[in-house]
Amino acid sequence: RVVGARLRAACAERGARRSFGAARRARWWWLPPKRALVPRRKSGAMKVKMLSRSEEAFTRSRSGDAPQVFRNADPALHPLEKAKEYGRALQAAKMSKLFAKPFVCALEGHADGVYALARAHDELGVLVSGSADGTLRVWDLRRRQGVRTCGGHSGAVRGAACERGGAYALSAGDDCTARMWALPSREEMAAHEGAPAAGEELAVFRSEHGLRAVDCHWGAQRRFATAGAGPVELWDAERSEPLSKYSWGADSTYAVRFNPSEVDVFATCGSDRAVALYDLRSDTPIRKLVMATKSNAVAWNPREPFNFTLANEDCSAYTYDMRRLDSAMCVHRDHVSAVMDVDYSPTGREFVTAGYDRSIRIFAFNGGHSRTVYHTKRMQRVYSARFTSDGAYVVSGSDDTNVRLWKAQADARTGVVLPKERAQSAYQNSLKQRYKHLPEVGRIMRHQHVPKAIKKAASKRREITEADRRKQKRREAHAAEGAYEHKPARKKRIIEEQE
Repeated sequence: RVVGARLRAACAERGARRSFGAARRARWWWLPPKRALVPRRKSGAMKVKMLSRSEEAFTRSRSGDAPQVFRNADPALHPLEKAKEYGRALQAAKMSKLFAKPFVCALEGHADGVYALARAHDELGVLVSGSADGTLRVWDLRRRQGVRTCGGHSGAVRGAACERGGAYALSAGDDCTARMWALPSREEMAAHEGAPAAGEELAVFRSEHGLRAVDCHWGAQRRFATAGAGPVELWDAERSEPLSKYSWGADSTYAVRFNPSEVDVFATCGSDRAVALYDLRSDTPIRKLVMATKSNAVAWNPREPFNFTLANEDCSAYTYDMRRLDSAMCVHRDHVSAVMDVDYSPTGREFVTAGYDRSIRIFAFNGGHSRTVYHTKRMQRVYSARFTSDGAYVVSGSDDTNVRLWKAQADARTGVVLPKERAQSAYQNSLKQRYKHLPEVGRIMRHQHVPKAIKKAASKRREITEADRRKQKRREAHAAEGAYEHKPARKKRIIEEQE
């Protein structure tokens, strides 16, 4: 077609009236036409596509900075991306275990075991601890030193709490008194140097029985509740006598905790192995749950107002919904001895437990097993544990007179973290979460180094639990139909529910 078009154009231009064969024999047909090689120009500006890049995005601020690399996210260009990500996830899991250093410091000053801890809700670095030596100490976690020493109890301090506005702290002890102490202001804590100063006592509230726990109301009223060897008492900071008393069959109460969202609702743990819920508005109890073993502490989820977690004597923690107490939402196992205390993170996504087995564990709010476990050679029985107000650290009080500060994330970096380091840490965490179900990555992430005594006790508990399960299965197989009713673990420890 090209040859024919050139031939016809050549014949038309030269005016030759010859046939195709004659022109072919004339040997001039192959000359290209003059007008055919010259493109016809269109009127208007020519369109030109150019690459435009910002100089700021491609210029390094410092000579030591790495040059920015742009990556095409087309999957066709990266056929081995899954394999590369798996290798990075495996390396990130190993590095997180290798660089895990959770212990920060130990705060010394008490002369006896630390049985109570409380955090200030408006100040990030203020912590209050109560000890069996009869003193209440105020700590500055930023500088890791004591600020105030409040000595007024003639017996052990069993409970401590901080007012929501940060004006005062409360302590409850075996001497049948609850005492109110002034908390130092931010300026006073910044200007403090040297040994802790003496605390200022604001008021003394005398009860008829020994006190074991105290907690402040989350509302605007200056009210607080105390629990001990008698009924639960509701106090007003302006009065010397209790406003109300609450009891439901228990001789003594071990713990009391107000709901942070439903501020007029509080829960108690009694000696009758029961957990009772009360409402200040109706001045009557709401519900009562009786379990097979007693509970030592209770904590409300700050993000889910209806859910609370119990620290139980059977080495487990139980999460319940107050609207449905016939079954636990989750059973949290891993301790090999009694769980003494429990406290939620401000985010509500995890909580920390203090164990009589000389360890503290961090659980996800819906996880059956602990995410991590902390222990030291010198740490003895742990009676209390708390999250800090930002959820980045965990504080524990044990029987060896020390208050210890731990990282909530064992491999977290302290100090100033650059944006690139923060982005890299987030990327590694996302990789570990994406590939945690694969065998090698999951094995590394689940591994927890524990002392020999805890490992042996855990192995023995597994053998006992497996033997009981086999025995129950054989009984059900050889008994008459309907003689045995199978109960799941979430309902096995529940005796009854009362309203």
